[in-house]
Amino acid sequence: MSDDNADWEVFRVPELIDKVAGEQPRIHEFLNRPSMSGIVYHLPVGCRDLQAPHAEDEVYVVLQGRARLRIGAVEHTIGPGDVLFVRATTAHSFFDIEQDLTVLAFFGARNLR
Repeated sequence: MSDDNADWEVFRVPELIDKVAGEQPRIHEFLNRPSMSGIVYHLPVGCRDLQAPHAEDEVYVVLQGRARLRIGAVEHTIGPGDVLFVRATTAHSFFDIEQDLTVLAFFGARNLR
């Protein structure tokens, strides 16, 4: 459990993956600070990603799986080790999920562009 007054924290990727494992789409927020938040996000094969554009810039780190990511009108094939940046308010979604997809997502402070 995190301490809101902590100057630092350690998160272990295998433990984060365990928080979202299963046959259903799942999200677990493991970091929530005014300047940044972090989630681990799991999408099983064949499911739909229903997320909407976010008010914050976002960075994804693909931990497991293979899929495609649509950012605006551009599509990218993604897999383990890929790091993806999506600017605030940009429409994006994962699709054609070939292997169960698990990503870390980090959101910057609310963007007021």
